Amino acid sequence: MIRPITPADIDAIVAMTDATEMFKPLEIIALREVLDDYFAEEINRGHMAVAWEDGGNIVGFTYYGPVPLGDRTWQLWWIAVDKRQQGKGVGSGLLRHAEDDMRAKLGRLLFIETGSLPHYEPTRHFYRKFGYEQHAFLKDFYSDGDSMVIFRKAL
Repeated sequence: MIRPITPADIDAIVAMTDATEMFKPLEIIALREVLDDYFAEEINRGHMAVAWEDGGNIVGFTYYGPVPLGDRTWQLWWIAVDKRQQGKGVGSGLLRHAEDDMRAKLGRLLFIETGSLPHYEPTRHFYRKFGYEQHAFLKDFYSDGDSMVIFRKAL
């Protein structure tokens, strides 16, 4: 079941995301701050954070919102799936849910960014599978050898 997250979900989301081993420690710290900011103010700016819950446990979540100054342009900032649930449709369901929500809000474009390191290849493949095109490559953005890869999809 996909549902909006609550403040009580933050610890579980952060722990689940950390356990994927896909994010750097600094990103996990930033996630907690992002979720705190979401409830403090970003929810009022149209940002959305939803969780996939199965048997009372959060097994995935995504966070997305409209881009300030963009004409119906959206960005998906976070998507994570419990390591034990990967490949079982949770990520696909969350991505479809986010896209459908953006379309319902007359979204025009969606951008997603990820890293270029080899362990992100399954992530990049996932986005390509859903019709995203690699739109930009910002060399050495995150660190030397770790570039930002930006994907784009017309909604």
